[in-house]
Amino acid sequence: MQKFLGYRCSLCGAEYAPDEVTYTCPADGGNLDVVLDYAVLKRRGVADLLRADDRSLWRYLPLLPVGDPGGEGTPLRRAGGTPMYAPPALARSLGLRRLWLKDESPNPTASFKDRASAVVVARAREIGAQVVVTASTGNAGAALAGMAAAVGHRAVIFAPKSAPPAKIAQLRVFGAQVLLVDGNYDAAFDLSIQAAEAFGWYCRNTGYNPFTAEGKKTAAFEIWEQVSAVSGQPSAVSERLAVFVSVGDGNIISGIHKGFKDLLELGLIESVPRIFGVQSENSAAVAHAFAAGTEDIQPVQATTLADSISVDLPRDGVRAVRAARQTGGAYLTVSDEAILAAIPALG
Repeated sequence: MQKFLGYRCSLCGAEYAPDEVTYTCPADGGNLDVVLDYAVLKRRGVADLLRADDRSLWRYLPLLPVGDPGGEGTPLRRAGGTPMYAPPALARSLGLRRLWLKDESPNPTASFKDRASAVVVARAREIGAQVVVTASTGNAGAALAGMAAAVGHRAVIFAPKSAPPAKIAQLRVFGAQVLLVDGNYDAAFDLSIQAAEAFGWYCRNTGYNPFTAEGKKTAAFEIWEQVSAVSGQPSAVSERLAVFVSVGDGNIISGIHKGFKDLLELGLIESVPRIFGVQSENSAAVAHAFAAGTEDIQPVQATTLADSISVDLPRDGVRAVRAARQTGGAYLTVSDEAILAAIPALG
């Protein structure tokens, strides 16, 4: 079954066949949304859209734009399928009747980014790309390095010299080639694209490669199944549910929004939950655009200590704004002090 129809530009709406483009819209540089054949998928029952014997993100393979990547028995097959907790003390302290936390630390490299990297590596294997490259301050690079190493694929990571040494060490432990950049994440991003173009490498960059959002959307599928199960209400995933997502480049919140929109298209939910983006006030380009009522993302000078969401110019900012605006959500900014204070509260 051909489920992957092609791409649609998130800015101009232009549509492309799967082999016409690879990364962004040639007309305006807009991020591309993957288009699935919803009409064909809707004719299949729910049981046929979920792989009952699989508890990783590959449970949702029928809803992903890649074929089975192989790698059985490796960490590539362990990404996703993370638990959801309901901490009663925290819920009481916040005055909430129901509070759930999605814990992404059980992923193979302990990061949400494993979801995107697993799907990108699957795509690289599918198209015969020998090398996958990305820019990262740590987590995305570690995820790519880990997923690539699992199946013997070569990974190259561009990282700022300011990235945490422990995260750089993790990249090297997985066998990736690490190139340290004089500059910030944005400089590493631009250099990785130039390298991909020069050497024919496949670029994983967040907010650039459309398959990253496809990997990240699997978290929305899991939220749908988990909230429905624990609440005992199949209709619990609706606008009554509020989903809060930390935002840096904007690709995670965009991917989660895409996942809920897929579920809506397939008739598996009646409405999309409200999605709220959370940024550090020291790295808040997307929040500023949302507050101004615009999709014009202006760069900031990010100084937050939360390095994984420290971004001057979010590369998926427009879709990140829309994730909140189109669902009745909003953006919140928090201080770095509040971020630090929340760590023991969550622990």
